[in-house]
Amino acid sequence: MLEITSTPLVLIAILGTVGILLPIISIVRKENGSNSFYAVIAFAALIVSMGYVGYQFISENVAPAALFSEDVIVDDAFGGLFAIAMLIVALFTTVGSFNYMRKHNSPAVYYSLILLATIGMVLVAYSTDLVMLFIAWELMSIPTYVLVGFMKKNPSSNEAALKYFLFGALSSAIIIYGISISYGLTGSTNIGEVIQGYSTLDPSLLPLALLSVGMFIAGFGFKMGLVPFHQWLPDTYEGAPPPITALLAAATKKAGFAATIRIVILGMVVLHLDWTLALGILAVMTMTIGNVAAIMQKNLSRMLAYSSIAHAGYILIGLAIAPHSSLGLQGSLYHILNHAVMKGMAFIAIAGIVTTLAVTHIDKLKGLGRRMPITALALVISLFALAGVPPLAGFWSKLMLFGGALDAGSVIWWAPWLAIAGVLNSALSLAYYGWITRKMYFEGETEKRVKEPKSIIAVMITATIFLIGFGVYPEPILKFVEFATPVFSLGIMP
Repeated sequence: MLEITSTPLVLIAILGTVGILLPIISIVRKENGSNSFYAVIAFAALIVSMGYVGYQFISENVAPAALFSEDVIVDDAFGGLFAIAMLIVALFTTVGSFNYMRKHNSPAVYYSLILLATIGMVLVAYSTDLVMLFIAWELMSIPTYVLVGFMKKNPSSNEAALKYFLFGALSSAIIIYGISISYGLTGSTNIGEVIQGYSTLDPSLLPLALLSVGMFIAGFGFKMGLVPFHQWLPDTYEGAPPPITALLAAATKKAGFAATIRIVILGMVVLHLDWTLALGILAVMTMTIGNVAAIMQKNLSRMLAYSSIAHAGYILIGLAIAPHSSLGLQGSLYHILNHAVMKGMAFIAIAGIVTTLAVTHIDKLKGLGRRMPITALALVISLFALAGVPPLAGFWSKLMLFGGALDAGSVIWWAPWLAIAGVLNSALSLAYYGWITRKMYFEGETEKRVKEPKSIIAVMITATIFLIGFGVYPEPILKFVEFATPVFSLGIMP
């Protein structure tokens, strides 16, 4: 039974209380301004939450990674890793919104929705019950629908919100359908019991079990932006408020991976499916289509949206080889953590550019290295980290993924081809990352410097320290990821 001091319950208490109080405070004060007041409160809540998660790990109060539990949520290292990644992005989003929200109304509601969405994301990672997972999934999704369409007078924002809502509603419907089938077959919604029930299922019922797993793949695939479930993503990222795009790209996608690892992967193993090859093919398709489409984009947000799709493919490499290489799942979790910082940093940089210059077209980024030198440099660092250029942190997670694929080659013949595809796609990504860099530093020589938002600079410096620091000295992160990686077996619930 969970203790009252367990990490997920404390996070719910902190973020939920502040998230509910912010609109109430706004009503009591009878004003919609004071953006900084609400932003600071939200920031403080996220900092306290992050501190508590870190304290739990340092105090060794967190159990080793466990995919199963008798409770509806479990306080384990696996969920803790995802919680840290999501809280980092939520912090980036909140700080990155300081300047952006000065031009918009209802800041209390805005920051409240960020906190509530964060609760949902965190609970998805900690959930070990299908019903709890779905509740958390909706708690994550509904606030983000509103946030995407927060600029009510902007047609692009409205279009993005509508597309996101429609595809999100479809994915939720598919997930709940998968849950209903699982419950009908096993009589339980506990993930561990469902998995065990699948392992002893009557052969005549296996098609229904396969259908439920397929439902989960499709439902989670929408949120992760996997090919062919990615159609909504570029338009949504382009139309959403720039800080919220960071939340979508770097946080909500992680919730999809957390759910996938807990449910889909083990479910496929129990059903004795040769799912590894299918996931491998899906990984290659996702990263290739994502990178090829990114090259053809003129809008910076759309380009990075397709880049996010490509990185979902990189993460899938680790899941595809997980049963055959211990490095597989570790590499995926490592890249999930790195991607949260890298992509969050990139989209917050875009938020700074939009707030200051009101441009997102790549051709209009000429001379950005002179106009906004700190933002431009940080953006380049994030892009090179995404490409896996050493000595940045992204290099090590990609190295682990590709190394795991080569290691699995002794068991499955096609695994090394995943590594080759990953390396080639990383090289391909350098083409459009380099294009952006060239525009910023080698064109527009006459541009003059402008004042950069201090909040954006703070995010850029923090993320840069992370990417360079843990790129030069990755040992602490490697140990953390190893501790947070669950043992890939069909074990019995603890």
